[in-house]
Amino acid sequence: MTNESDPARSSRAWLKSYYFTRFAVSAAWVVLAFAVAKTMPLVAALMLVAYPAWDAVANFIDAQRTGGLSRNKPQLLNFIISVITTVAVALALGRSMNAVLAVFGIWAVLSGIFQLATAMRRWKSGAQWAMVLSGAQSALAGIFFVKMAGGAETIDITDVAPYAAFGSFYFIVSAIWLTVSEARRKPAQALR
Repeated sequence: MTNESDPARSSRAWLKSYYFTRFAVSAAWVVLAFAVAKTMPLVAALMLVAYPAWDAVANFIDAQRTGGLSRNKPQLLNFIISVITTVAVALALGRSMNAVLAVFGIWAVLSGIFQLATAMRRWKSGAQWAMVLSGAQSALAGIFFVKMAGGAETIDITDVAPYAAFGSFYFIVSAIWLTVSEARRKPAQALR
């Protein structure tokens, strides 16, 4: 007999799958940024537009699995800002990489705050401490991006890639944490 409800177990299973997927996509993006896009401006441009677009899609799907956007206001806001950022990055590419980095910076601050809020709402699901750290790190990175965008340094996709790498790291930590927690929970439930 178990005290755990099926919705709670289903929620953790979804989050684990979601976090593994977010990790895989972000990790692949980082590898491509360093291996291919650094020397291929068209690929870099496509990847820079795709990154916030993927975040919008991921937030939309996650919200739909957990009650819809109307029940998940931080994810609704994250979805909206990611869609706006996708368009803004596409437009900023016509100006300069400094403009692109400024857009990424503003997005990182806002999406980090919304991610932090989502993690706090999900605290009981487990592994949310990593998402809280990720949200806080995203907001700080965003401030750094905006400051860097105002400088004279040459900027390219590899300046954004470490941000994506840290995000990927936090997603895999959360996925592994949920997996380990689930493995520990099963023997305990069998004894009940």
